[in-house]
Amino acid sequence: MDYKDGWVPRLQSLIDTQHPGWTIINASVSGETTGGALARLPRLLEEHQPDILWIELGGNDGLRGYPPPSIKANLLQMIDLATQAKAAVWLTQIKIPPNYGPRYTQSFEANYTQLADERTLPLIPFILTPVALKPELIMADGIHPKVEAQAQIADYVFEQIKDRLTMEPASPL
Repeated sequence: MDYKDGWVPRLQSLIDTQHPGWTIINASVSGETTGGALARLPRLLEEHQPDILWIELGGNDGLRGYPPPSIKANLLQMIDLATQAKAAVWLTQIKIPPNYGPRYTQSFEANYTQLADERTLPLIPFILTPVALKPELIMADGIHPKVEAQAQIADYVFEQIKDRLTMEPASPL
């Protein structure tokens, strides 16, 4: 899918309309793991000097069956790096399909609530909530949303974050 068709540009448009001054820098890499993002993060923090680092990572780790404690450790290091760089951190809940079994799924998903509680971070609900259980909006892989789902995702995410955009932005998200 073209970047312009995704939920992030639509979210930026919603923000521009209702909370101008905020800029989203989407530094995501398709298929990336928390380990890959952690390796790239110091350079990104230095380059962009964000007010907020919004972490929405871990799904690819979970789909690969990586150990939940390793995922949590990577997320924790990212949180600490952002905090050291004076960026606020938002963490997004990630969910994985139930076919990984209840023990793994519960351990994986608990990482996010535990980190949010331990570090007193806002926990943004799983961004695919409005579309995840609608097969007509999900690609054949059963994971990724179709183009037709992107507006719903952006609208949902905006509802989750709009009240957090009250501080004056100084630099990109």
